[in-house]
This record gives sequence, structure tokens and C-alpha cells, in this order.
Amino acid sequence: MRPTRGFAEVNGARLYYETAGSGEPLVLVHGFSLDTRVWDGQWEAFSGCYRVIRYDLRGFGKSSLPDGGGYSHHEDLKALLDWLGVSPARVLGHSTGGSIALDFAVSHPEMLRALVLFGSIAAGFDYSPEFAGALGSIYAAAQMWGIGSAREIWLRLLDIRPVENPDAAAELHRIVADYSGWHWLNADPAISLDPPALQRLDAIRAPTLTILGEREVPDCFRIAERVNRGVPGAEQVVLPGLGHMAHMEAPSRFNDAVLGFLERSAAP
Repeated sequence: MRPTRGFAEVNGARLYYETAGSGEPLVLVHGFSLDTRVWDGQWEAFSGCYRVIRYDLRGFGKSSLPDGGGYSHHEDLKALLDWLGVSPARVLGHSTGGSIALDFAVSHPEMLRALVLFGSIAAGFDYSPEFAGALGSIYAAAQMWGIGSAREIWLRLLDIRPVENPDAAAELHRIVADYSGWHWLNADPAISLDPPALQRLDAIRAPTLTILGEREVPDCFRIAERVNRGVPGAEQVVLPGLGHMAHMEAPSRFNDAVLGFLERSAAP
């Protein structure tokens, strides 16, 4: 087994990763502006059952920034799993990480054992004017007033409310404070699937779960509904009182939902 942390040189990028535990692989894919630390509340619980892998997406955390050439996050994920020599894997993606996990699922179904989409967005979805406007205001703030202003608006949009974890808000603020803001100021050369994953859901044969906090934005509920309609046998869990950062707000409730699904999906 490779070291518990390191860098994978794949697809022209340098991706930071960490591993813990043993057994079948479970990959955690974080959301926008975040990094591996956002999974601290899951690390011990999940590594007791699986070989857990978490990594910083290209452009975030300790991983390298995009260099101007085209790339795709889901192919970075494939390359990382190939580099680590682990496949097929269970994949859990949050927010932007959910979109990446979804793209991976339809592009490489043979590498997927189970799929968990948590508060997921999705490329090709027709977002509401309210949601698109909120995101647009963050990019505008970064351009006009600087990264600090954009971070403040972004954190309000994430709307974290500690339920079980009293340190959750402070942890999230530290993680977002460390985000470079590169994507708010630069054109990201990431390449999207064509056609998008939402039009190719019939390619997914692995057990699939969508998880949403009750306070999640309506667009994420609509995306989950599309996935649930398109993937045979897909399950859904809504966590009462929680929001987009449910895994930080109430880690034990979130962990129970994920591990329960993975255990059920592995049963013969």
C-alpha cells in the first residue's frame, strides 16, 4: 500500500491525496472552494470500514492549479484511482464533487461499485435565476472588490449551522479562507462532458444514493430528482434540519446515512 499521504502526478497535474483504513476503496470528492479537511468528520468512521481516499481537486488545497490546458476533473479522478491501483471504488461526491462523481459514473461505469451524491450540482442542468444570480454575485464581487468580499458572500450562501459539531463554522471559515480564489478571477479550462451526465443516467448501473440536507437549495433537490428518476433503484435520504454542509453540521447523522446505504448496497 502506498503512503497515507502524498502527491499523484497525473494528467499533467499534481494531486494531493490521503488514504486511511483497509478493505474496499471509498473515495471522497469535495466541493468548490474546499479541500480534504472538509471530510475530517467522516475520516475515522469511514476508515473503520473501507480504505478511504480523499484528495484535493485540481485548483484547490495542496493540488496544482490549472495550467491553461484543457482537463476534466472526472478524468483526474480516474487517473488517481489508476495511480493508486484501486478499482472499482465507491465514490461519494459533495456539491461540485457530486457533479464530478456523476461524470465519472457515466464515463467509467466499470470502475464504480456505488455512487453517493450529496447536495450535488450537475453540468447541463438549467439552474434557476435565483441560484445562478447568487453565484454570479460572488464572481462579480471578486472582480470588483477582491477575493475577501467574494469569500464573505460565498460563506453566507453555504449557510452552515452547527448542530452536533460546535466547531463546524470555524472549521469551514478556515478552509474557505485558505482557498486561493483562482476560479473567481480566471477562466477555468475544465472540459465538460458532451452530452452531459444528466442525459446519460442510463449508463449508471451501480447502487446510487442522493443525500440532501432539508435546508438545501431547491435546485439541488431538482437535480436529485432527475438522478432518482434516471438511475434504476436509486435511493434518497433527506436529513432534517441540515443544509448544504450537513457532513460538517451533523457528522454522525450523515455518516450513519452513508454507511447504512453502503452496507445495504453490498448485501448479496
